Amino acid sequence: MIMLKNEEEINGIRTSCKLLAQLFKELTPQIKAGMSTRDIDDICVDFIKANGGVPAWYSQDFDGAACISINDEVIHGIPRKDVFVKDGDLVSLDIGIDLNGYYSDAARSIIIGEGSAEAKKLIKVTKECLAAGIKACKVGNRIKDISKAVYDVADKEGYGVVYEYCGHGVGLQVHEDPSIPNVPSRGPNPRIRPGMVLAIEPMINLGTADIENCDDGWTVVTADGKISAHQENTVAVFEDHTEILTIL
Repeated sequence: MIMLKNEEEINGIRTSCKLLAQLFKELTPQIKAGMSTRDIDDICVDFIKANGGVPAWYSQDFDGAACISINDEVIHGIPRKDVFVKDGDLVSLDIGIDLNGYYSDAARSIIIGEGSAEAKKLIKVTKECLAAGIKACKVGNRIKDISKAVYDVADKEGYGVVYEYCGHGVGLQVHEDPSIPNVPSRGPNPRIRPGMVLAIEPMINLGTADIENCDDGWTVVTADGKISAHQENTVAVFEDHTEILTIL
């Protein structure tokens, strides 16, 4: 069931989302080659707790405040003391905050140091996919209009669009209905309505769209070992506009 939010609920979600946007602003300049992914996660935990929140993924039994996925890791990379980021790595950070029962969710892909031209382009196109998806997220359209908008941008560049994981409703729970695929497909296609709060999140691979699940039960990698990028924002739908909540 899709939970439409009222003004009070959207205000609470917005506050959580602005806190998450501030975390990303403070976090990304601190990430340097040689840091462990657990070091990065510790920064997130400290920030969230200092601001009265709880890492959203704790409710999912995930061992970390941030999913930290490197290079061919698509999503759900577990923070570890023995995994270190290095120059040229493409690092995707997927973070959520539970602030007084209101949930935010966003992801950013960054490059440590200079990085390759292909990694820079992949991130650029993934951002364009997200922007296209958000543009299509408006009253009167349907969920699959978002899917098509995301897919068309990536497919034009010959990139693989992950189809086994998708965006979702968010706000009063970590994951809510509806699911928001990044690839047009059969299945439910609800109309977009005022009061919807949605996490739109393209996961775009340099090569194949196919993925594999790792033995740790969380980490998802590309089937061909090529790099992947992930961009996500939480948005709120109003009658006359759609607001991106997870930006400052």
